[in-house]
Amino acid sequence: MTLLGIDVGGSGIKGALVDAESGKMLTERFRIPTPKPRTPEAMADVIAEIVKHFDYKGKVGCGFPTIIKKGVCKSPGNLDPSWLGVNVEELLEKKTGLDFTVINDADAAGYATMNYGVGRGKEGLVVMITIGTGLGSGAFFNGQLIPNFELGQIPYKKYNKIELWAAGSAKDREGLSYKKWGKRFNTFLEYVELIISPDLIILGGGASKDFKEFKKKIKIETPVIPAELENHAGIIGAAVACLHKAPKV
Repeated sequence: MTLLGIDVGGSGIKGALVDAESGKMLTERFRIPTPKPRTPEAMADVIAEIVKHFDYKGKVGCGFPTIIKKGVCKSPGNLDPSWLGVNVEELLEKKTGLDFTVINDADAAGYATMNYGVGRGKEGLVVMITIGTGLGSGAFFNGQLIPNFELGQIPYKKYNKIELWAAGSAKDREGLSYKKWGKRFNTFLEYVELIISPDLIILGGGASKDFKEFKKKIKIETPVIPAELENHAGIIGAAVACLHKAPKV
């Protein structure tokens, strides 16, 4: 079965067709820059354009970069404040005429990694960290998703959330080397380890493909490994979520 997966990010919105059985992408990903400002109507228009690009008529899975509960945005995250309280599924269904399943983007990436990637068969508490505009996190206990586990929202010093200081966007914005940024990211992981004591941390998102550049700066005891699916995990996980019925809670 072929499904369309869409991964909504702070800098880009990507989509691709995915084979639901194998979890493999059947097409190259199609990317459109996230509009500014990141308002509901503008972003919904971009998502509709991605659907049109693939001439797709079936169910759509969408990974969204903030807390989603029963299809509703519960925090604007790094998006426009007007997203708060918007039923994202209803908005996208109205815009495209298609059936949408919307889940947190890090949950989507983790869902793909736990079913098709390096997390498959891993027991205990496994956390997927997606490094991008923010720091998304998806948590799994014995393979079962714990939705909306947003560790990037932890306050840190003068920052109301640590992702403003330690995400990939902070590295780009401040022109940091991987050496300097890696120290910041390790600080974030130290908090993760202290608060939830995971058995394994898997890194996804754009920076995961460059893991070797900052690997030496990771000093925590918890094993940390990159996701084989890299920044495709969000698309794959979103696509299969609408088939496998990842929890909407």
